[in-house]
Amino acid sequence: MTELTQGIFSTAKSIYKNNKGSILRTIIYTIGHFAIAIVVLMAIADVSFTIALTDAIVEPLANAIWYFMLDKFWASKVKN
Repeated sequence: MTELTQGIFSTAKSIYKNNKGSILRTIIYTIGHFAIAIVVLMAIADVSFTIALTDAIVEPLANAIWYFMLDKFWASKVKN
């Protein structure tokens, strides 16, 4: 194993060790978010499971990209 790979695994292990509770809650929240989005889309929009599943995954990812760009722009305009 290369030094870089060892460093990545060591850092990941440290992050996990120091944030176990938050990581677990985040995973559970994310799974719940997907499930809720699928059920709501199928009930309200009357779409198939496949379309609802795709939207439940793609939409949060698109929002994450939008938020990242907004935050970078915002931070560039705010003086510290």
